[in-house]
Amino acid sequence: MSVPPAGPTPGPAGGTTSARRSAARTAVVWEALDAVLGGHDAPAQVLDVGGGTGGFAVRVAEQGHRVTVVDPSPDALAILDLRSEESGVADRVTGIQGDLATVSDLVDPGSVDVVLCHGVLEVVDEPDTALAALAAVLRPGGTLSLLVSQRHAAVVARAMAGHFGQARDLLGGQQPHGAPHRFTAEETSTLLTGAGFTDITLHAIRVFSDLVPSSLVDLEPGASAALAALEEAVSGRPEYLTLATQVHALATRA
Repeated sequence: MSVPPAGPTPGPAGGTTSARRSAARTAVVWEALDAVLGGHDAPAQVLDVGGGTGGFAVRVAEQGHRVTVVDPSPDALAILDLRSEESGVADRVTGIQGDLATVSDLVDPGSVDVVLCHGVLEVVDEPDTALAALAAVLRPGGTLSLLVSQRHAAVVARAMAGHFGQARDLLGGQQPHGAPHRFTAEETSTLLTGAGFTDITLHAIRVFSDLVPSSLVDLEPGASAALAALEEAVSGRPEYLTLATQVHALATRA
């Protein structure tokens, strides 16, 4: 049985339009994550919180690591099972229904080498408590890969859409009730430090990818690779953190 397609639009040679844009958006995260995983002599125990259908988990398992995905959606976990089976890594991928709030009940303390928490911290009520829970399941010296929405880019997006009042409120840290949290780079570092993490490295993610017109990426040969290269070139430069749609952090559990 095949995994249902995500519905991307066919494009020129080199993949679908959405796949090429997605590759440009995630290239920096993968580069950082590959470096972390490549440092393990033996297969690492990886926890992917909110990993859904396995966009990261399957690729990590293909590198020989063992991955546990905790996600609240049974439908997403079913697709994860199919995708891992088709990729030949079903024996290295385990899906568990749950969420960040329950991860400490599902995973043994100090049992994980690497935790992926991508796009999840925004939707929890107490980010500091959530990060402490992730630190608890990591072994000492283990690594957290954290990806969060960056507030300043959201301010610009609101203003460009004509929502000037919302942009002003968000600039001051006021977020509508029920809306996802957004974090500055400084707030991200402070939260991680408070949860006991050290050696924090921040990367600017999607500085240009959300601003460049789709037509330039989808129709111009080689544009996707060039965009990914540009994203990688600015990812480590602190002056671009305030322009990035997301901030990626690598941090070590003390």
